[in-house]
Amino acid sequence: MITLEQLLRSREDRVSHQAALLGTYPGKALVCLTVQLPGPVKRSPDSLAIGKAGIEALRAAFPGCEPEVRDLPTGFEAYMTVPHTALEAKRMACLIEDTHPLGRLMDIDVIILSEDGLPCPLSRQAIGLEPRRCLLCDNEARFCMRARTHTVEALLEKISCMVRDYSQ
Repeated sequence: MITLEQLLRSREDRVSHQAALLGTYPGKALVCLTVQLPGPVKRSPDSLAIGKAGIEALRAAFPGCEPEVRDLPTGFEAYMTVPHTALEAKRMACLIEDTHPLGRLMDIDVIILSEDGLPCPLSRQAIGLEPRRCLLCDNEARFCMRARTHTVEALLEKISCMVRDYSQ
């Protein structure tokens, strides 16, 4: 289990790492994969299975590009610089999220620099897509997450079922 402080520190570290990669590889798009699990346990057999599937999908979508993988107590992360525009990379990332059997459990961001020079993710709306839907109902995922519409247990049960179905 991780604490809120650990989770917030890991997000700060991730943004710093993204900024460093964007500075090191100018002109390339930065793709960042994270596994989204509700609750205080961010590293589990399910999260590792989702991360591994995400890496395979990224390698297939971006041949010749090798991800940098970080398997941390605060969650699985992977970074890949690709020779595509940010919009092209976002289209490919969303295709994985929308069509892969575990894609709903992956957060594949394409990171760009904001006007103030800070790394920020390119939105799905930037390529004409709707926001992601909840795993358990038809609401936008962000609404259910903020309102805590579903229990962590119900979400983890759904995630385990999805991983189990994919692994068979």
